[in-house]
Amino acid sequence: MATLKTAQPARHPNPTTKAQRLAYLIFEGPDLEKTERFLQSFGLVTGDHIDNAIYMRGANELPFCYMVKHANKDKFLGFAFEMASKDDLITLSRIPGSSGIEPLTTPGGGDVVRLRCPSGFLVEAVYGQQPYSKIEQREALTMNNAGSPERINSTQRPPIEPPQITKLGHVVIEAPKYQQTSEWYTKHFGLIPSDVQVLPDGSPMVAFFRLDLGDIPADHHTLAMGQGFSCQYNHSAFEVMDQDALGMGQRVLREKGYSHAWGIGRHVLGSQIFDYWDDPRGYKHEHYCDGDLFTSDIPTGVTYASKESLSQWGAPVPSSFVKPKVNAKIIMDLVKNLMRSPDLTIGKLLTMARTML
Repeated sequence: MATLKTAQPARHPNPTTKAQRLAYLIFEGPDLEKTERFLQSFGLVTGDHIDNAIYMRGANELPFCYMVKHANKDKFLGFAFEMASKDDLITLSRIPGSSGIEPLTTPGGGDVVRLRCPSGFLVEAVYGQQPYSKIEQREALTMNNAGSPERINSTQRPPIEPPQITKLGHVVIEAPKYQQTSEWYTKHFGLIPSDVQVLPDGSPMVAFFRLDLGDIPADHHTLAMGQGFSCQYNHSAFEVMDQDALGMGQRVLREKGYSHAWGIGRHVLGSQIFDYWDDPRGYKHEHYCDGDLFTSDIPTGVTYASKESLSQWGAPVPSSFVKPKVNAKIIMDLVKNLMRSPDLTIGKLLTMARTML
């Protein structure tokens, strides 16, 4: 049985607030048209074009779940949590370094408090966005399971089109200041570690955090965080209706010539059936369905990290999927963070490489 040998990740006994939902992702980049085309093929719908930015949405009532602002370089800035009340924003606005409460000028309006986590990611706490009309979705297909058929004298013919995105499910980041960043999210947003993967010495490598919604079931993870040597976006994940939607997404994206990253398979932690794609910027995006749901009383699981722990079945994870990107900026970040982060050592980096590559 694996044991966590560090203080974090751990559930905070008295969090500042409890986030209710992952609201949206925040990117910037130079080619909004190319990005929009990929996201439409992936299954998101263009909601608005405002102030030289694109806002993409899923089928639920949120006005957008994916924002890309025009800029000279591609960059992932951060993400937003939807809060339970205006009081939550007032509380968060008292945290040193916060923006204070400001009006949102994005689709749906509302109010926002902007913060920076210890690893440098922008986190927007939002409340009061006006809902949009939901987009009509097809029903999940009926399955003829062995011994319990439910579809008689009827066929399965899902349309050949991008899969409808039911919601933005989770985002995965890499953080150099792993302990401090874990403590920040559990303290200020009430996130609960569902599972932590550790190295042989018990030091954490990846944590999967869920929302604390009490008795209401929450996705196994809304935020996942890996020990990184620089602040990086790893991927984001979007729920689709069922396995056929996920498979149709693969067909559509292949036919349009986009780059497949990994899948189809089923994860171990979270249990999602998954399929990963690289967009033209090199950012990974995941379709998934059939993920685990936990209430707040489920304790944290601790297991050893390995390539085999990533999936129950499916194609083996390609080395390109787990191999870190290396460029001049990342090398500079590595040198800087080796000197500044208590969680990062040459020995730990070498152990992580032996574990996953």
